[in-house]
Amino acid sequence: MREKLLEDIRRACEELALFLEEKVPSDLEQDRGLQLIVEREFEIIGEAMNRLQRADEAAFAKITHGHRIIGTRNILAHGYDIIDHRILWDAFHQDLPKLLEDLKSL
Repeated sequence: MREKLLEDIRRACEELALFLEEKVPSDLEQDRGLQLIVEREFEIIGEAMNRLQRADEAAFAKITHGHRIIGTRNILAHGYDIIDHRILWDAFHQDLPKLLEDLKSL
């Protein structure tokens, strides 16, 4: 189970990188299709993190800002009307590289 969850997170990170390659913040703010893709990939990351926390607390503890990642997923799933795509853009550029580093150590 743990390996499947880690792979789901890795894959979602890779897909985000693919879809946001050569994009600028205004692309995300203006392109509804891109917004939906980015939101979905962040939801997958957050849900897999939530399941990892339940399945392997020790592995979860090794991931920087694990609870914040889950919180982001909850906002995306339940607070659809308050999503700020600039925050997702920043999370992609600032937080995902660290997440990928943490995943490599697992």
